[in-house]
Amino acid sequence: MPKLSIRQKNWLLSAHIGFAALWTGTVLSMFLLSLRNAQTADPGALYALNSAINLLDDYIVIPSAIGSVLTATFLCWTTNYGFTKFYWVITKWILTTGLIIFGTFWLFPWGNTAEAISAQEGLAAFQNPLYTFDARGVLIGGGIQAFLLLVIIGISVLKPWGRRPTQAKMNASIDG
Repeated sequence: MPKLSIRQKNWLLSAHIGFAALWTGTVLSMFLLSLRNAQTADPGALYALNSAINLLDDYIVIPSAIGSVLTATFLCWTTNYGFTKFYWVITKWILTTGLIIFGTFWLFPWGNTAEAISAQEGLAAFQNPLYTFDARGVLIGGGIQAFLLLVIIGISVLKPWGRRPTQAKMNASIDG
């Protein structure tokens, strides 16, 4: 794949930042809704909060996470960043992959279960151990996700770790 022009790279980078901002802001919103969820005294509000959390997850978090990964992939593929040239890029890939796995296999099911239980049981859901576990998982997991997304953004801006040594440089240092 040919390298991108500066203008093309900037458009792709802008899309990447936009997807990351959507993902981060929505996860933070879901966390705040989860905080409110634990304090509600209205069964309709309890269901509405759980439903809103899932709505945000389904229609903003999932597409923006996919968009973020796709744009990151194209940035690595078509620019000098590469996939493994820089420690900060590798760290972002590891954290992002971890967040997507955690969201897919834990947060998403917890949110769906909490919504279903609150729809059926109303405020009695607070007495259901499965609901309390899942709702607490969404709250704590959402907070962790929001924090790690902010860390990833910080890494993107600061690029705190340098370039990995190339094979040629490693061979030269061994030979010299």
